[in-house]
Amino acid sequence: MAATPPPPPVGTPGYPYSSTVDGLTTVEANMKRRREILKSHLKENNVVLTICNFPLLGNGNFLEPPHKPDGKFSESLLLPDEMINPHPRFLTLASNIRERRGAKVAINVPLFRDANTARPFVNPTVPYDRELFPGDSEAKDGAAQPDHIYMDAMGFGMGCCCLQITLQTPNVDQARRLYDQLATVGAVLMSLSAATPIFRGYLADTDCRWYVLSAAADDRTPEERGEQPLARDRFVIPKPRYGTIDSFLGANDGHFRAEYNDLELVYDRDIFQHLVARGVDELMARHIAHLFIRDPLVVFEELMDQDDAVSADHFENIQSTNWQNVRFKPPPPNSPIGWRVEFRPLEVQLTDFENAAFAVFVVLLSRALLTFSDINLYVPITKMDINMDRANRRDAVLRERFYFRRSDGDCVGGGRLAQMTANEIVNGSAHFVGLVPIVQMYLDQNDVDPEVRQRLDTYIAFIRGRADGSIMTVAAWIRKFVQNHPAYKRDSVVSSEINYDLIVALDDISSGRRAAPELFGEGHAARP
Repeated sequence: MAATPPPPPVGTPGYPYSSTVDGLTTVEANMKRRREILKSHLKENNVVLTICNFPLLGNGNFLEPPHKPDGKFSESLLLPDEMINPHPRFLTLASNIRERRGAKVAINVPLFRDANTARPFVNPTVPYDRELFPGDSEAKDGAAQPDHIYMDAMGFGMGCCCLQITLQTPNVDQARRLYDQLATVGAVLMSLSAATPIFRGYLADTDCRWYVLSAAADDRTPEERGEQPLARDRFVIPKPRYGTIDSFLGANDGHFRAEYNDLELVYDRDIFQHLVARGVDELMARHIAHLFIRDPLVVFEELMDQDDAVSADHFENIQSTNWQNVRFKPPPPNSPIGWRVEFRPLEVQLTDFENAAFAVFVVLLSRALLTFSDINLYVPITKMDINMDRANRRDAVLRERFYFRRSDGDCVGGGRLAQMTANEIVNGSAHFVGLVPIVQMYLDQNDVDPEVRQRLDTYIAFIRGRADGSIMTVAAWIRKFVQNHPAYKRDSVVSSEINYDLIVALDDISSGRRAAPELFGEGHAARP
């Protein structure tokens, strides 16, 4: 038998990891290898950092060579087009979102108000009086809200980085179960991974990137946002195309009830009837028909004429621009690839150890959910949306409570829901057995090599520590670094000096030159 070829030198693995538990121990090594490949292509004095966003993105000249924010694609007051990937897809996305919306996107992140922060805070780095493009007056006319960090281009959202995990299942029923169950845990796991406390050189009163992404891709017209009566458009659409899911798929496991889909779903009735008439069940038909309330954002002329019997390009063009906290992915035609679910809420972490820990934990949790069919994590969709909002807040992992299903009964209408802390959900409480104990039960039922189990237990201990507060989130660490910096004036401003020292510190940690047990746990250091 031929030896397994090494992974290709790309940011995404070229093929799935092994389905065995042992195979999960290669995840961190694979991440490390990709980091080393990246480093080998850098210039002298360049570094590789896996951080959610560059803290000064959109604040001053941060490109080399410098470029002004005067590009025709974004028309941004703050962000040069030159920072966008030059592939036509990305430039066109930035332009089409703005043109379809009829205005630039308006991203307003609550500002963290410190002792010396101006009250009210009106962002002094926004050129309110520029008159280069017709939309330049929007910031002055109210798009830029006081006491918020204002951003006006898709690049602020798509300039954020995440840890996305794609899970493959052997059949559609298991994929539907994973889609539904993982959607309900997305918020709490995102709060554990929080890593984005700075935007445009200001401390935010949030710790995550999620709603920046959502606002950055909001192409809805005023009619679709419900600000004007419907005349040209077909639907009032409650959410941007980047957000939480709007309906569960209803796995065939006896747990789903129609009451969990308590959000009025907007969907294309004609597409729904077309699918139902051809044997697709109503829950799946509504899900697909809901995707098609959106227009395609980018269409390549050479891909217009497709044989839908052998190509899914037309479907994927819509599917790939509906960005939600989980994504249900049917198999491509004529492909060995199976039914997949993407888990999308996690923030990228500073080190390969942290990223591997989150990835491995989500995989183990997904396998446990498929093994223990009696586990039921359903909560109503509207409660899941509230959880996602809370998970974005500052120190949410320690300060917020999330609606979660009790282990001892039903939760329709909130009767058996409890509001639990991240620690109670992850590590267990009187109301819920806990995600970590569920994973450990799964491992206990498998014949896992002791060395493999020890490595996996290290990852699980890290997740446990993030939930109980004994290990800091990256966001909390960054915020503390800024607030303790001698140049910080307690005015919410992250200056170039502070930002430089922060980047050096983060590089030292990720390279193993600086110990940070508060980020990883006692007895563990970043693996350089």
